[in-house]
Amino acid sequence: MSGRSENRPDAGRRSMSEHLAQNPKLSSKLDNLFPAGANLQQEAAGFKNLGEFVSAAHVSHNLGIPFDQLRTRMATGKSLGDAIHDLKPDVNHKAEAKKAQEQAKKDLKESGS
Repeated sequence: MSGRSENRPDAGRRSMSEHLAQNPKLSSKLDNLFPAGANLQQEAAGFKNLGEFVSAAHVSHNLGIPFDQLRTRMATGKSLGDAIHDLKPDVNHKAEAKKAQEQAKKDLKESGS
């Protein structure tokens, strides 16, 4: 049984870079959330999963928060909502996190990810 791939936690999973490289529809959507010339694979580095990355991209775009600042806070263990609160304390961080998560879920579903 130990040789069966389904017993490995990473079996059958693609990295975020692979998802982005193999999914032009998702990459195209995300390209619109970043400045021209941004490298999505580099931007995705440090996130736990694709959904977290896509949600953060939406928050950055929606609220005008520099993406690198958002990523840094999340990489140190803060939730998306807490990172928003740190960077934009005047907005409803819970509502903005939920909105971005819904946008990310829609993007991932529409792109087949």
